[in-house]
This record gives sequence, C-alpha cells and structure tokens, in this order.
Amino acid sequence: MINLQETLVDIAKAIVDTPDEVKVTQTEDDNTITLTLSVAPDDMGMVIGRHGKIAKAIRTVMKAASANSGKKVNVEIR
Repeated sequence: MINLQETLVDIAKAIVDTPDEVKVTQTEDDNTITLTLSVAPDDMGMVIGRHGKIAKAIRTVMKAASANSGKKVNVEIR
C-alpha cells in the first residue's frame, strides 16, 4: 500500500521554495483519511496556485493514489 503522507510531502516539496517547512499530518476516520498540509506563509500561493488550480491538481493526484486503500482522501492546506 502506498504511503499517502509521504506522497503528499514529496509533491509539496517539489513546488515550494522552502521544502524544510513542509509538514503533513494524517488523521483517519472509518471511511476517510484527512491529510493536512502545512507550508511556509510565503509558499502558500505556490501550493494553491491561480484560482486554486494547483491545489485541485494535488487533490486529484492524492485521490488517484488512494484508490487501492478503499478510503476517501481529503487534503486540507493550511
């Protein structure tokens, strides 16, 4: 099974200017995995993108990565 937390960290580190500030926390419920992505305040715009396009793409990739787990994945960016 793929480690969703490490996958999200790798994606975020490739986007931001300060990869040392990237942190991901994971919480699980019965049917849902929630990944909370935290980046430096200066990098927030890079992660969200224009009109949220980058954030939407990150969520789409994480949804595809979790297809084998049988659980729904939510990505929150803070």
